[in-house]
Amino acid sequence: MTDAIIPCEQNFMLTQEDFDRFARLSGDHNPIHVDPEFSARTSFGRTVSHGMLLFSVVRSLLAQTWPGSTLNRQSLMFPSPAYAGDTLALVVEQQKAEGDRLVLKTTITRPDGETCLTGECELTVPGKEAS
Repeated sequence: MTDAIIPCEQNFMLTQEDFDRFARLSGDHNPIHVDPEFSARTSFGRTVSHGMLLFSVVRSLLAQTWPGSTLNRQSLMFPSPAYAGDTLALVVEQQKAEGDRLVLKTTITRPDGETCLTGECELTVPGKEAS
């Protein structure tokens, strides 16, 4: 197992093309995600990310940081929207370690400090022993 530095952080930016591709992949073509003209007339003012697209970025960082790990459970909330073109900050923090299991807090924030995703996950990490 790779010894991960916790908290681990990653900045990333999603584009409208990312939203459109995720819509094609997932089948979720809600206009709030893929129709800029429609979205401009909503309280959001522009298209917003699919929540599961945000989670995909979280899952990718988990897989890169803890290769071979198994995601046992994940809870997610999406308190504020994430917009195309914003630089978002993903932070993963350790909450608990027991044997080969890690409980991690996951957060994605916008540049204005608003939280777009918050959650908790449990990983089984091969070869990991509690610290």
